[in-house]
Amino acid sequence: MRQTFIALVTGILFGAGLALSDMVNPARVLAFLDIFGAWDPALALVMVGAIIPSAIAYQFTRKMNGPVFETKFFVPENRIIDRQLIIGGAIFGAGWGLAGYCPGPAMAGMVFGDWQPFAFVAAMFAGMWLHRLSNDGFARRKAAI
Repeated sequence: MRQTFIALVTGILFGAGLALSDMVNPARVLAFLDIFGAWDPALALVMVGAIIPSAIAYQFTRKMNGPVFETKFFVPENRIIDRQLIIGGAIFGAGWGLAGYCPGPAMAGMVFGDWQPFAFVAAMFAGMWLHRLSNDGFARRKAAI
C-alpha cells in the first residue's frame, strides 16, 4: 500500500511539473523541433532543469545503503545498444515529432480533457499490445526451430 501511495505522489508531482512547464502542450514540443523556423528552447531548459537535480540525487543514492521506501535500488544494468533499442528509439522519436507527445506529457495532458492526449495514449497502448503480440509470435517460432 505504501509503495502504491509513493508511486501515486511521484506521478502527481511529475505530471504537475510537466503541466507547470507547459510540456503537455504539443505545440511547445513541435516548436522545439522546428530548429529552422520559430525555434523555442523551452524544452531544452526543462531538460536541463530536470537533469541537474536528478544528477545531485543520483550522487546521494550512490552513498546510501539502500532506498528509503524499498529494499533495493533498481538501476538498469543493460548497456547493450541493439537493433531493438535503435528501432524503438526511432519509432519513439518519429511519433514524438509527428504528434508532439511522448507518454508522460500525454498522460498528464489527459487531465485537461482534450481529445488528442486520449487518442495518443490509446494508440500507444495499441502499439504496446501489437509489440507484445509480435514478440510472442517470434518467440514461438524461434522455439519451434
